[in-house]
Amino acid sequence: MDRHLISTRIRDDEARRARGEVMDRPAALGGDHALNPSMQPRKDLIPAAVLVPLVDRPDGMTVLLTQRTDHLHDHAGQVSFPGGRIEPEDASHEAAALRETEEEVGLTADRVELIGRLDFYVVRSGYRVTPVVGFVQPPFEIKPDPFEVADVFEAPLSFFLDTDNHRLASRTDDGVERTYYEMPYNGYYIWGATAGMLVNLSMVLNVS
Repeated sequence: MDRHLISTRIRDDEARRARGEVMDRPAALGGDHALNPSMQPRKDLIPAAVLVPLVDRPDGMTVLLTQRTDHLHDHAGQVSFPGGRIEPEDASHEAAALRETEEEVGLTADRVELIGRLDFYVVRSGYRVTPVVGFVQPPFEIKPDPFEVADVFEAPLSFFLDTDNHRLASRTDDGVERTYYEMPYNGYYIWGATAGMLVNLSMVLNVS
């Protein structure tokens, strides 16, 4: 899928949502609670933003992802997009996503071409996450923050667009069963909110 088609579909989807139009998509895309009706989101959600970095490689678009270190308080050891909570000094969700990306992996804003937002995603840890999509043009330098980031890797966008790779799984936490998406890739276990947002991206880009 080329840059023009990706950017067109992202922007068209954002425009539809701005007009209040709802596409025919699984309810799971709204957040963890949609697959788990008993897991209703808190009222005091913390606004956050992540960057969905699409790297324009000669042999095909990839998605840049991070693996968080094991000692972090939230989502330790999990695969995620670079990003975090919106701070008072952030002018927008986009500014927050770019700031956090540079802090976490060293990717600077001048290497990112923003193309739009996906619908927000509510995670059970209390965050309302806005995914901001951007193209990343190589070459670029990656300098992971060793406190937050254990690893940085890329996976083909085509892998996430293939619905055969969108698996539903479940686990029991504190006696409560939880259902979520999982997308194991090349030894990396992508699941939960990150997998849910990738399903969302897939449905935006696969729309006919």
